[in-house]
Amino acid sequence: MTIAEFDHLEIEEKRMLLQQCCGSTAWVNNMLASLPAEDLVDLLEIAEEQWYVCHEQDWREAFAHHPKIGDIDALKEKFAATAHLAEGEQSSVKEASQLTLQQLADGNEAYEKRFGYIFIVCATGKSADEMLQLLNQRLYNNPEVEIQIAMEEQNKITKLRLEKLFGI
Repeated sequence: MTIAEFDHLEIEEKRMLLQQCCGSTAWVNNMLASLPAEDLVDLLEIAEEQWYVCHEQDWREAFAHHPKIGDIDALKEKFAATAHLAEGEQSSVKEASQLTLQQLADGNEAYEKRFGYIFIVCATGKSADEMLQLLNQRLYNNPEVEIQIAMEEQNKITKLRLEKLFGI
């Protein structure tokens, strides 16, 4: 799809496509109010600007729209609308050992207990072991630092998904 084609869609269709890129209602609404974009570069700049005006509750809402890293079953069931985007992002998990998958599950549980939201990482290009290492490192962050890291990771994911939406 081109930016011009996107610009000519009905607002609800735009909303649905943007929601697949980022699950924050505030971000989607901000995007809809900020469009049209001249080109993909402009759209990506708008997307980032609108993400940074969101608040922690908006970030947490976006995080809740992701499956846990390594949870392929949840990816298929609960997140069917975005599975085509997230599955490719987590493709390396399919090659992970059972031990690594169990450690990811355990780490995800500990992370969620500590911070109150799932572990968010831009998984594209990372092995399951790399993601596990990042998860284990980030478990020791203080909550103020970690929410900023998670927010930045979501921003990366949103950018990648927008690029996929527009065929890059």
